[in-house]
Amino acid sequence: MYAVVEIAGQQFKVSNNQRLYVHRLEGAEESTVKFDNVLLVDRDGAVTVGSPNLSGASVSAKIIKHLKGDKVIVFKKKRRKGYKVKNGHRQCFTLIEVSAIEA
Repeated sequence: MYAVVEIAGQQFKVSNNQRLYVHRLEGAEESTVKFDNVLLVDRDGAVTVGSPNLSGASVSAKIIKHLKGDKVIVFKKKRRKGYKVKNGHRQCFTLIEVSAIEA
C-alpha cells in the first residue's frame, strides 16, 4: 500500500515505515504530524485518485529529527570587472517516518 501526498509544497510517494527528508516542518522531535492533502492511494492494485484531493484520507508520520543539508556554494563572477561574490547556503530539512496511511 502506498500513497502520494503533498508535504510542504512537494509531492512524495510514501509507504508504511518509510523514512524521508522533507523541507523543515513545524513541531518538536518525536512528535506526530498528520497530512490531509492525499492525492492518490493504492491498496494492492486498487488505485483511488482524488480530484484534486481524497476526502477522508490522511497520512500520519513521526518527526525523527531536524537537520541541515549539505552546503551549496553560490559563486558569481564578472570577468574583467573585478567582481566576485561567494555565498553559501544550507537548506533546513526534517527527517520523518511514515507510521500509517488511512484511506
